[in-house]
Amino acid sequence: MRFSFAAAATAALALTSQTSALNILLGNDDGFASAQFTETYRLLTAAGHRVIGVSQADNESGQGGRAVFTNNRSLPVASEYNILPAGSPSFGRAPFNPNIFYYNGTPVASAAVGIDYVIPNFTNWTHIDLVVAGPNFGTNLGPFLWTLSGTAGYTYFSVGRGIPAIAFSGGNSEQRSYQWINQTTPSGYPDPATIQAQLAVNVVQTLVNNTPAGTPLLPQGYGLSVNTPTISSLTNASCVNPTFYQTRLTGGATYDQAVFNNNTGLFNYANVVPVGGGNTCINGDCSLPGETTILNMGCFASVSVFTVDYDAPN
Repeated sequence: MRFSFAAAATAALALTSQTSALNILLGNDDGFASAQFTETYRLLTAAGHRVIGVSQADNESGQGGRAVFTNNRSLPVASEYNILPAGSPSFGRAPFNPNIFYYNGTPVASAAVGIDYVIPNFTNWTHIDLVVAGPNFGTNLGPFLWTLSGTAGYTYFSVGRGIPAIAFSGGNSEQRSYQWINQTTPSGYPDPATIQAQLAVNVVQTLVNNTPAGTPLLPQGYGLSVNTPTISSLTNASCVNPTFYQTRLTGGATYDQAVFNNNTGLFNYANVVPVGGGNTCINGDCSLPGETTILNMGCFASVSVFTVDYDAPN
């Protein structure tokens, strides 16, 4: 299925003038105090959007679609980066930003808490225009990783609840606190966390500016998965402004295979690219390149459309 947004995403995205302020629920799987999460909050609000963040008290990467709600009214251990001490309430506002909430559960549970509790009780919004998840620390390429990622789970759950959603995943995989954002870099460009956040905001703005007023940002049951490469600004300027391509999840995507080690007697995993299976294009535009292929080419980013419709075509 083609969208007007797709044509705009095939070129390098530049921040355009805002045409509509959105009600945005912001989440991730790296936690409420992670650098890329808080930078995305800052830049989305700077673009004029109304943003509420709801994320985990700690890093919950790799939880996929698991919805685990805590049975403990307080945190058994300190939160990530020791922002909150052990014994703090299992749900609350971030001490550094009253519009960011933390919850001691998985990303999908946090999305549910945001949609069903935080937005109705702590805002005057009548609806959520968009859910933004990420940017994740590390890419989530192809259908296999897509089902394992908590950032993807946050997004997938939101689309299933009827809310347009975008998952953002960036190649910079270092887990960092919002307190560790470099104001200056040898390259002269902003910190990678800031650039990853700006790229996410650019995609949101492009989507807004290519959507007719009064219509949903995406059709019911559809979402976007955006992957950006490793941003090099901490050391050099070789990749600070990646070119975006419209892609599909499948095509060149890796899956896991079990590898037995004769010396240790143990199994481990290795990547394999199936010829068929998950790389078989059944729906959508099969002429589009796979997002894994695009990211492997260098300083390029991908925008893939996905749907929560599980039914196979007749």
